[in-house]
Amino acid sequence: MHELSNLRPERRRRRKWPLVTAGLLVPALVAGGVIWVTRTSGSPEATAEAFLSAWSRQDYAVMKGLVNAAPADFTAAYQRFAKELRLTAATFEAGEPRQENEEGRIVPFTARLRGAVDWTYEGRLAVGEWDGTWKVAWSTTAIHPKLGHKAAFKVITSEPETAPITAADGTRIDGSDAPGSVQQLVEGLKETYKDRVTGSSSTKLNLYKGDNFVETVAEKGATKGKPLETSIDLRVHRAAADALENVSKPASLVAMRPSTGEILAVVNKPGGFNRALLGKYPPGSTFKVVTASALVADGLQPDKTVQCPAEQNIGGFPFHNAGFRDFGTLPFRDAFAHSCNTTFGAMAVSSLKGGRLGEVAASFGFGAPIMPGVPAVRAEFPAPRDDTDLASASIGQGRVLASPLSMAAVAAAIGNGTWRPPRLVAADLLPKGGSAPRKLEPSVVGALRTLMPAVISEGTAHAVRFPAGSAGKTGTAEYGSGKEPPAHSWFIGYQGDLAFAVVVEGAGAGSAVAAPVSARFLQNLS
Repeated sequence: MHELSNLRPERRRRRKWPLVTAGLLVPALVAGGVIWVTRTSGSPEATAEAFLSAWSRQDYAVMKGLVNAAPADFTAAYQRFAKELRLTAATFEAGEPRQENEEGRIVPFTARLRGAVDWTYEGRLAVGEWDGTWKVAWSTTAIHPKLGHKAAFKVITSEPETAPITAADGTRIDGSDAPGSVQQLVEGLKETYKDRVTGSSSTKLNLYKGDNFVETVAEKGATKGKPLETSIDLRVHRAAADALENVSKPASLVAMRPSTGEILAVVNKPGGFNRALLGKYPPGSTFKVVTASALVADGLQPDKTVQCPAEQNIGGFPFHNAGFRDFGTLPFRDAFAHSCNTTFGAMAVSSLKGGRLGEVAASFGFGAPIMPGVPAVRAEFPAPRDDTDLASASIGQGRVLASPLSMAAVAAAIGNGTWRPPRLVAADLLPKGGSAPRKLEPSVVGALRTLMPAVISEGTAHAVRFPAGSAGKTGTAEYGSGKEPPAHSWFIGYQGDLAFAVVVEGAGAGSAVAAPVSARFLQNLS
């Protein structure tokens, strides 16, 4: 049988009891002219208190020793009572005894129980004399006055209704009719905010006689769950889902509001894995937004002339541009627009040593916990080991990893001027330990707001028809090995108070796949 391990006796002061003589004396013994009076051992109070104290600590052997003719199922009866009520703690306090008859006393007691339902009740112990000792005259009514033949307690629990989880406009998104990617988010939200949306159950402690209900002796009412509103914008979600409709490879698109950090849409195709929040990819040239920010922060002007050869040895490793294109001498603005790997690798090594690139990456959320209300991975920027590692990191290769959500936040930081941690729910509901917003330097914001539109107007994405006011950065992130390793297709961007990131796994150049998906997404919203 189940036994509790943490019931504790309640300390109580010993009362001064009046001497009760009736029933305490046995016939006087006369010997040698001297009268001897024999008293019954102990007192009703002491016996009752010893019994109740042992009950509090579940010492059934001591209890049994204080009972006159305890039945075989004595211990089982108490264990069953504790199990039926799911007790976690109990105290028992004896009251003033009263005389039942010449030989017996009734000692009332107060039971205070904690368990499935907290419950206080009044019970009583019958105490009498046997062989010169006060003992408990036991029956199941010593446990509770109503525990007689075939009577038992049962805990009945009714689960409450789950409170709704809604999109920003109040539409419920926690049903089976919600889009699959939204259902992924809802599952995570239900886990994070389980106590909020489910409330607590209604619990009753009922007395039954056999199978027949007798009465409810204690009850704990249910507490209602609180609705949970998310920042999901179903219009933006549909636009994102439609943009990915004809993409044949695994892909995701995440959109957010730069001014608040609110996540507006998360779409994964196919479902099953939330790659938008949990996927870790090399960000490729989309990371050049971070590298360019570091260079500008250290004094580089967008119109400064730089070199962009087709190939360049950096730290003993050959770096080359896409298609081995040689752009020669050009302004840094154009090197960014054409995504010159050789330019960025060489400039990072010459200007961003000593952890400088890592510091700027941290200002864009790299290395910081991302806790939007559901599980999400943090972006990683390990400290470069050497010049080759630094050059690789500067173009989003090597050991740099990020999720689409993290890269959408990078684009949002340029769009708004402040990096904000992405969130799905109100800020005051986010788990503790998240990151604080970080304001970017005005010179960095101003420069990148010139560089990123140039990618669309004349750079790597110039062949894609974006709506007016769009800005972004393509990325072709190689992975694996070989002369022509496979690559993920990336695009990150912003338009007004909307930022987004797209990744298509193994789809090649960002300009060929992710950029057209991004353009369709923005066109769907126009």
